[in-house]
Amino acid sequence: MRAIIAKRVDSGTPDTSEIRDLAAAAGYTVVGEVTQSRKADPALQLGEGKANELATKVTEIDATTVIFDNRLGPYQTYNLGQLLPEGVEVIDRFTLILEIFGQRAQTRKAQLQVELAELRYELPRVEAKSSLAKREEHPGFMGLGEYDESREQDIKNQISRIRDELERIEQTEQHRRERRRDSGFDLVALAGYTNAGKSTLLRRLATDLDVDENEGLHRDLESTAESQDRLFTTLGTTTRRADIEPRDVLVTDTVGFISDLPHWLVESFKSTLDSVYRADLVLLVVDVSEPVDEIHEKLVTCHDTLYERNEAPIVTVLNKIDRVDDEELAEKREAISSLAPNPVTVSAQEGTNVEALLERIDHELPDWEEERLVLPMTDDTMSLVSWIHDNANVEDVSYGDDDVLVSFEARPAVISQARSRASELRTASPESA
Repeated sequence: MRAIIAKRVDSGTPDTSEIRDLAAAAGYTVVGEVTQSRKADPALQLGEGKANELATKVTEIDATTVIFDNRLGPYQTYNLGQLLPEGVEVIDRFTLILEIFGQRAQTRKAQLQVELAELRYELPRVEAKSSLAKREEHPGFMGLGEYDESREQDIKNQISRIRDELERIEQTEQHRRERRRDSGFDLVALAGYTNAGKSTLLRRLATDLDVDENEGLHRDLESTAESQDRLFTTLGTTTRRADIEPRDVLVTDTVGFISDLPHWLVESFKSTLDSVYRADLVLLVVDVSEPVDEIHEKLVTCHDTLYERNEAPIVTVLNKIDRVDDEELAEKREAISSLAPNPVTVSAQEGTNVEALLERIDHELPDWEEERLVLPMTDDTMSLVSWIHDNANVEDVSYGDDDVLVSFEARPAVISQARSRASELRTASPESA
């Protein structure tokens, strides 16, 4: 698929680097671009002269697709299509993103989120047809096709159905997270923009390949945590165990942020971010090799999104320090100090400073508490002692004639559960009868 990139900005110089990366991620070969700095033309997005230039270029280099880095209305899409050679497709940035999401969706949850986003994208266009159809004497207008009165309600019904199913999936995942937390696991989430290196960092922190959020589809675990220099490698969530003694820590990698996403698209994928919102600690991963203005803008966007519902502490991780020298790193740290006052600097690719990050994770996670339990000697006592060994750091176990003394440290939730089970043992003990 041969594509031409088109982009218009109100002022300044259009930057096409990200839309080129998106096009490549979707499988397109970018063979040219047309850019313009001016106010948007309501009919064509570009000015008429520049639109004609685009059409000429498409013919000259035999492109099959024109990809706009701007959001196109249905009428702009139609008008541009009339200018271009027959068979050439016109898509905008958000259609391209949906295309990528559709290609990468492997789990039921991801597929539903893609379908929801597509329906949210289509709904206002159908509503626009409805509005105009009511004012037109004939159902087909401006080449946009006939208005199907039932389509609008059908979309709304589908959106409602998908929301309900996503909510059921999220409830199941939330129950799984709570069971893990009750079992002594600390939950850490990786957040940040796509291509910041989250998946690479996850692989550095991981000690196993056995824990997966993707509905038990362990075969997807390796592929959803690929470390590749392309956008949207991770669409679903992948969870792995990290080695932070004596803690049991699970680290979850989530879909990356991307700049200039419309509200309807963010809303469609918000359940993916629940792994972030419900974590004990969030690692906000940043590509420190990017221009400092871009880093600052992305940090602001991430903070706005994360602080909306997140109560866990956020630690900024400045990744890819292997791509900058010490002077540049120091300058960037100073420039973003108000947003990231005490960041951890790492190179996930080379493994630099990963140990320092593990120490920081241990420091930021909830403190463990010490506990001493006296357990009556019953048939079920050893089962509880074994459970404490599995979910806590046991310091000492002393066996008497009639009881067992267990000294350990653990998360507050584990201590609470151990106390409750100890109380049940004492209640059931013959001596208490």
